[in-house]
Amino acid sequence: MSDLNEEKISHLIVDASQKWGMFQIINHGIPEEIMNQFKSVGKEFFELPQEEKEVYAKKPGTMEGYGTSLQREIQAKKGWVDHLFHKIWPPSVINYKFWPKNPPSYRKANEEYVKNLHGVVDRLFKSLSKGLGLEENELKEAAGGNELVYLLKINYYPPCPRPDLALGVVAHTDMSCITILVPNDVQGLQAYRDGHWYDVKCIPNALIIHIGDQIEILSNGKYKSVLHRTTVNKDKARMSWPVFLEPPTDFEVGPHSKLVNEENPPKYKTKKYGDYCYCKLNKIPQQ
Repeated sequence: MSDLNEEKISHLIVDASQKWGMFQIINHGIPEEIMNQFKSVGKEFFELPQEEKEVYAKKPGTMEGYGTSLQREIQAKKGWVDHLFHKIWPPSVINYKFWPKNPPSYRKANEEYVKNLHGVVDRLFKSLSKGLGLEENELKEAAGGNELVYLLKINYYPPCPRPDLALGVVAHTDMSCITILVPNDVQGLQAYRDGHWYDVKCIPNALIIHIGDQIEILSNGKYKSVLHRTTVNKDKARMSWPVFLEPPTDFEVGPHSKLVNEENPPKYKTKKYGDYCYCKLNKIPQQ
């Protein structure tokens, strides 16, 4: 991302978003120290005793908080992951009761990471917008603009005695617009394309970008929401820190008006993001 040829970078982002829906970015401007601190405090939280983590347990019907699907049977394989969800931007939607108090530096490390993430978010949206023939700010505006919500999920996959019988997270596409993910050094992410699963070879200090459902919808199918899953490791704990960039719940998302006409009718329905999520989570058709 440090290449001064902005057009070249944009072209690579657009190409990867059309063909894969997933790519990695390096030299993205977030200092290594800030990323390491962000990962370190998340790891420390998951190493706390279970009762300390349960203080942040999710309440029924809520997204934010600590949860576990260890042992839950999914598609004949056991779910093998603990997780923590909480919103990290904008300030108006943050509920600090879901932010761990221990380790004490948790809040500062998260706030520093977010502060450095904004530039990456803007560059991704600008490139994707120009790739659709739109003005550089139009795609982000259509995705929620300054009200775009950053939802953090920390995934913790403990070492698993029988990796062949477990899946960290089953195959899915993200509901978000874009997901920006930081992994630890244990491989496990896989992306699907043309009938094959491919291992994602994580590059140190890179950010892994997933195109989510809302960008596929806004682009009227030009960009692809990536089908992906995670496997688990017999000997090592795997962790990942995805930030989901989401429209506000009541914000309506559909194919961008400048991308549809009689020759190119809308391929997706326009609906409130909250309704979209409700349908997807409850396996109700979107039409």
